[in-house]
Amino acid sequence: MTTLYLDNLGVVAPGLSDWPGAAKVLRGEADHLAEPLKLTAPELLPATERRRSSDSTRLALRAAEQALSLEAAQRLQPAAVFSSAYGDPTITHKLCELLSGTPPMASPTLFHNSVHNAPAGYWSIATANPMTTTSIAAGDESFATGLLYAAAQVVAEQRPVLLISYDLPYPKPLSEKCEVSAPFASALLLSHQASAQSIAQLSLSLDKGPETIMDLPLESLRRGNPAARALPLLAILASASGECLLPYLAEQRLHITVTPCR
Repeated sequence: MTTLYLDNLGVVAPGLSDWPGAAKVLRGEADHLAEPLKLTAPELLPATERRRSSDSTRLALRAAEQALSLEAAQRLQPAAVFSSAYGDPTITHKLCELLSGTPPMASPTLFHNSVHNAPAGYWSIATANPMTTTSIAAGDESFATGLLYAAAQVVAEQRPVLLISYDLPYPKPLSEKCEVSAPFASALLLSHQASAQSIAQLSLSLDKGPETIMDLPLESLRRGNPAARALPLLAILASASGECLLPYLAEQRLHITVTPCR
């Protein structure tokens, strides 16, 4: 079993625009009103990067800046793990359109944003953080894989790690083959020891059994976006304690136990 601590978090999705509001929805204190999400550029990005940033970068960094301010990022200098099943579907769609033309062409800006670690690059530029970043893709198990990797790094290196998990819908016609219902991103600031800022203790282990599901309509969001597999964990964090099983590899599950620090 691996034990670590959660110091802060953020969430961005339709009807869940920040953690305080999302926590009320997850506790059943407010209805989930899935209003369209406008992906504006995060404040932590310099002006030039704001103009160049793609939807995936905007989504990922909006969650990240909720969990960690620019000042805190520069002071703590955490390592970062970016977890996404699909990267930037809009960029993929646009590149496919351009490459299917005559002659086939590719925009340098689109290509620049198409690589899976583009949001990690923007994060490093925005925060002037020299610490390592890792970008992970593992299909529907991307969130659990990213959390395990981040936890291992926290324990092995005894340093804070920011986990950012995000995914967006594909445009047509790719959406017919790869269905993602709505944008979703979360960010967890993890550390190896408890502090005055710590919100909860997380204990992680591998287990078997049925994965934890949500009540509707949040279950539709959970099933409709790989990054939203984080919702059962966010739900028990909103309630301060509990257990959940998240989908991992094959028949394995990531078993998470949350206990409060405050």
